[in-house]
Amino acid sequence: MVFDAGSTHTSLYMYRWPGNKENNTGVVSQMLVCDVDGSGISSYARDPPAAGLSLRKCLDSTLAVIPANQLRETPVYLGATAGMRLLQLQNQTQSDQVLEQVTKVIQGYPFDFRGARILSGMEEGAYGWITTNYLQEGFIKHGFEGGWVRPKGRKIWGALDMGGSSTQIAFTPSQPVRDPASTLGPKLYGYQYEVYTHSYLCYGKEQTMRQLQVHLLKMSGSTRPVNHPCYHLGDNLTLTLGDLYDSPCVARPVTFDPASVVTFTGTSEPLQCLNQIKNITNLSACSLAPDCGFNGVYQPPVSGNFFAFSAYYYTFDFLGLAPQSSLSQATTTIDTFCKRTWSSLKKEYTVKDKYLRDYCASANYIMTVLLDGYKFNQTWGNIYFQRQVADTDIGWTLGYMLNLTNLIPSELPLVVTGVQHSQWAAEVFFIVFAVFLSLIVLSSSHR
Repeated sequence: MVFDAGSTHTSLYMYRWPGNKENNTGVVSQMLVCDVDGSGISSYARDPPAAGLSLRKCLDSTLAVIPANQLRETPVYLGATAGMRLLQLQNQTQSDQVLEQVTKVIQGYPFDFRGARILSGMEEGAYGWITTNYLQEGFIKHGFEGGWVRPKGRKIWGALDMGGSSTQIAFTPSQPVRDPASTLGPKLYGYQYEVYTHSYLCYGKEQTMRQLQVHLLKMSGSTRPVNHPCYHLGDNLTLTLGDLYDSPCVARPVTFDPASVVTFTGTSEPLQCLNQIKNITNLSACSLAPDCGFNGVYQPPVSGNFFAFSAYYYTFDFLGLAPQSSLSQATTTIDTFCKRTWSSLKKEYTVKDKYLRDYCASANYIMTVLLDGYKFNQTWGNIYFQRQVADTDIGWTLGYMLNLTNLIPSELPLVVTGVQHSQWAAEVFFIVFAVFLSLIVLSSSHR
């Protein structure tokens, strides 16, 4: 079982495979998905125990699924992503306390708990790439004669992931990489791969929406309310400045009243919406131009086919653009949707307001990232917006589990997945102390 502790919510994924087929592939299946109630664990920074308690419902649901004699043999992992990466930057103490509390709760269940940790952005991107290609049988597949073989003419896919606080890209470059630090070289099933991967912290969907609000407020000067071109005509959103600036991803004024409020009012202007999003997405050239993504980051030219999942999929699926659409169709659909009034949308959809009002902005942001950032201008048709492959969700959790349970035989781990140095030191100290205490007890008993 793997908890995906994302920035906006947490989900529990349970996988299973025949015990006599370890170190093979094509046998892992997704058994259960449970969405944890409430927001991501990073939202409990001021109430860490609540982060642990939020996991109980999903943990309880697994007890009825796993055979009693296998409970203590079932490994459980918790991987936290960009929401906790941001909290760690903001307040290390609160970050540690949240992880301690989720650990405490999971340890109270009869599972083989293997730890809770914060994944790096590079890990998150790489594990998403592993999941994608594992499900597509790109590494190895079951042959006609019953053995496991490396597929002839295999296709290795790229992975595009967008969460609430970060977005990742991972693929195998078709030309020599100019910045070796941007790639990993995993050896999987006896074959070497080169994977370019980068994670853009603060450029997930939710944090980008926050950056856009702050940008529009700054541009408006003292004008109130603030016009929001991505919000629909007739829609108004009021926030306190304390909530607006409660993120390390935005520049906070030196002095401001957290209790003061600002109202954003929709104007249904798709072209202006797109332009403002480009203003907050740094599209200027990087030091290794023209090989650039965005925000000054080096990226080799994209190559091959890609799966775009998470917020990519949910946004485009809502707009009827998944799994594929032409570039002109996507552009026209987004433009038409953004021009609609709030009242017309409310009559047609039963989606919660907080999701409905963001579809226009998030769709334009996706177009900006894919076209102006990653440069899919000529290869738009290579992107497939999908949530699942072979009845299994695409994301980093399966790749993470495969690596940690050694279902992927490799000469070296893909990434460092062991305990932190400080945790290792603490465990060594505990062991030495326990041995020392035992010797004292034995010595006393012989007197």
